[in-house]
Amino acid sequence: MGSSDSFAGAKLPSDKLEQNVLYLKNLFSNDDTLIFRDLENSRGKETLRFCLVYTDGMVNNRLMNQDVIRPLLEFVFKPDEDATLLDTIQLQAMFSNDVKKTDAVEELIQGIVYGDTILLAQGCPQALILNTKGFTLRSIAEPEGERVIRGPREGFNESILTNLSMVRRKIRSQDLKFKFLTFGTRTKTKACICYLDSVVNRNVLTELERRLEKINIDGTLDSNYITENIKDSPFSAVKTVGSTERPDVVAAKLLEGRVALFLDGTPMVLTVPHLFIEHFQADEDYYIHYIFSSVDRILRIFAFVLSLCLPAVYVAMVTFHQEMLPTPLLLSIFAARQGVPFPTALETVMMLIVFEILREAGTRMPGVMAQTLSIVGALVIGQAAVEAKIVSAPIIIVVAMSGICGLMIVRLKGYIIIHRYFLLLCACTLGLYGVLLGLMVLLTGLFGMTSFGVPIMSDIYTRGLQSYKDIYVRAPWWTMVRRPRFLSGNRVRQSGGGEKPK
Repeated sequence: MGSSDSFAGAKLPSDKLEQNVLYLKNLFSNDDTLIFRDLENSRGKETLRFCLVYTDGMVNNRLMNQDVIRPLLEFVFKPDEDATLLDTIQLQAMFSNDVKKTDAVEELIQGIVYGDTILLAQGCPQALILNTKGFTLRSIAEPEGERVIRGPREGFNESILTNLSMVRRKIRSQDLKFKFLTFGTRTKTKACICYLDSVVNRNVLTELERRLEKINIDGTLDSNYITENIKDSPFSAVKTVGSTERPDVVAAKLLEGRVALFLDGTPMVLTVPHLFIEHFQADEDYYIHYIFSSVDRILRIFAFVLSLCLPAVYVAMVTFHQEMLPTPLLLSIFAARQGVPFPTALETVMMLIVFEILREAGTRMPGVMAQTLSIVGALVIGQAAVEAKIVSAPIIIVVAMSGICGLMIVRLKGYIIIHRYFLLLCACTLGLYGVLLGLMVLLTGLFGMTSFGVPIMSDIYTRGLQSYKDIYVRAPWWTMVRRPRFLSGNRVRQSGGGEKPK
């Protein structure tokens, strides 16, 4: 079938049933999944002829038999000068919950390929599009990458309507708005912008719509197709567009004034703007006691700094600043390095690469084999490398600690891997001064980045105690009376402030 762009403005060729059926057959030539079901109704004064066109495997067979075919065969049609045959069927005979009359060929094609049924009738230059979708979808389950011990266990699936209904159940308000779009000149993938009308930042919403309008691509199979076309700083490893598979997270983002973008065919929902501190905010932080969640968040921030800087600091200390290490520790490190043929910087790079290979292999392999690979990689290969004097034992500890800390912040995986090597290069040239200089460069880049007009580090240096109550720690709910600072409209979360429980 050719591109649907060539059918823009095209109409059905005739009011004769045979010509319209032949026209659709030519459009879908060499497609054996397309079904043409001829029907006749002889209950009235004259025999009425129909043809149903649908895609095999995309429709609900029970719905087709009971709500479409049966009414067409059993209904007694009475001639009406003021209404056409299709109008009579639409108003009196069809049991389908969604019926649309059209003669636009492009709409008919999209209906057929998306699980709808097209009803053609003799003497009618138009057709009815009947909602009979019934293709198989994955059931609702907890997302593998966003599991929680306490909290909702449901996650999005690949159906955009199912996903929107899950958010609607979370926010039962007429203030929740949905705006549908279509992406992909060939895939015609449905998307939906979702926001709370009285809370949303209008500047962010307008900017998102402007960027989405500029997208020109033949197919969108995943939300990342959209992300790479709309994100700020496209060459940066920092995420400026958030993503999640959990409806409770999307609902929380909407309540803070953000905008969500749903895409049909993927469970990943995008949210904008996306601030840097969100990488350290886990879903479960808001379902457990605020003291525990605050400690966990501080640990994540500390683990991020450790994962990013530990290899570079180790190389700088051992290579340039031995006097800063305690004498027993320095002697232990040099004793472990006896017989190792590679310099400290090179063995650090080698072990970091080996760790990333093992991590990636474990991610791509089935669960049982991944556990075996982790044990073999961590114990057997590491121990063998130390005994063979290829690398030293301290570097195994440093790389393992850096890698494990990086696993605590999966959302920053790409950023950590890339800039870890950057800081290593700085450490190899200027020691600790190079590490500090590299950190200044990274921080300057972060403070200069924006997400849809909102600085991604805006909450880091904000003024006022209220703004810090969900940054480095998670304060009690009764104290968080205002929404984030990037909102330009209604920032009040709790009218008059919450009341401390007694």
